[in-house]
Amino acid sequence: MIRELSRPYPARQGAPRIRAVDEAIFRYAYFSDCRTCSFCKDQCCSWGVDVDAANMARLFAHAEPLEARTGLRRERWFESEIRTDPEFPGGRVGRTRAENGGCVFLDRDRGGCHIHAYCLEAGLDVYGLKPLVSALFPLTFEDEALVPSREAEEGTLVCRGAGKSLYRGSRGALEYHFGGAFVAELDRLELLQAGPRG
Repeated sequence: MIRELSRPYPARQGAPRIRAVDEAIFRYAYFSDCRTCSFCKDQCCSWGVDVDAANMARLFAHAEPLEARTGLRRERWFESEIRTDPEFPGGRVGRTRAENGGCVFLDRDRGGCHIHAYCLEAGLDVYGLKPLVSALFPLTFEDEALVPSREAEEGTLVCRGAGKSLYRGSRGALEYHFGGAFVAELDRLELLQAGPRG
């Protein structure tokens, strides 16, 4: 069920704007500690990911260390098409390339995301450099609503099952991108979903 929020919440870069949430984000659970997962084989990194143009520029600002990590020149990171999409910051979005069954930023030796690992090693804010869609996964946004990703909704997400709710697993990313008031309202909705205790 889609529930309207008390007001729209724009992301820190102006978009997307979230005015409603699918209550399934509080019910569906998954193994949220991706960096310690031993069973999914990075299934969620099998494809490229949408990246807004400003985020691309931030990645290019770290091109040398990321090229060293990935073994790929920056010219190979993104597909050539840039499309218009008002739900993304700046309204322009591209996509990371997928090669040999995985995103170009997939760490094929150690698993996980090269961008994420680089940020941790360099002392950078992961959410400031990692693409928004990746940071929120397995949540996503469409038509100004925060919803489960297609994989989580359909049950094809390998790690869906026991663990934190989709909301709890992505709460830090949501707070970074949409602010404290946003997660405070979602916390209240989460409590309503839990129902009376006793």
